[in-house]
Amino acid sequence: MTKKDKAIEILKILREKFGHPKCALDYNSPFELLVAVILSAQCTDVRVNIVTKTLFKVANTPEDFANMPLLEIEELVRSTGFFRNKAKNIKLCSEQLLEKYNGDIPKSMEELTKLAGVGRKTANVVRGEIWGLADGITVDTHVRRLSNLIGFVNIEDPIKIEKELMKFVPKKDWIDFSHLLILQGRDICIARRPKCDICEIKEFCNYGNKKNFNS
Repeated sequence: MTKKDKAIEILKILREKFGHPKCALDYNSPFELLVAVILSAQCTDVRVNIVTKTLFKVANTPEDFANMPLLEIEELVRSTGFFRNKAKNIKLCSEQLLEKYNGDIPKSMEELTKLAGVGRKTANVVRGEIWGLADGITVDTHVRRLSNLIGFVNIEDPIKIEKELMKFVPKKDWIDFSHLLILQGRDICIARRPKCDICEIKEFCNYGNKKNFNS
């Protein structure tokens, strides 16, 4: 079975399980999503949603954050981890949006990744969620882990993983592919304690097959 065939089968099974997937982050505007994704680095979506529920009542526009003291932003996002760097990026990103884009979120990957705190992962999430655009595949910790366990790749660098996945995952499925692997990673393929015995895609997973064989 080729990697493309395996990817298609996994997509089919996980779509039957999860339905049409959507972003787990709560937001009411493109800017709120951008902020939430910046905060999600090295932090769970559950924690980010708890933080943004309060945060977005205080500030939810580029103007709000650009005018807010950095220390206040830091306190509001402290529990997401790496809060000083995240607060600095959110404030600077807000200033850049006001200066260059009249407060709007640019659509292109090139423009997005020039914003403070915005890498390919963040840009992919925003472009996919807001406009249904896909220049690549979002690779977070779950996608990185599952892609290696399944056998799609044998590398840890997210950018290299993305490039490899793009070679065989159908482009029309790029957005869903990330969402579905993330959902499976949270539900079954949990870091340090994957539930291979009840995994719906174990027959297509190198790690799952090896574990089953050795048991």
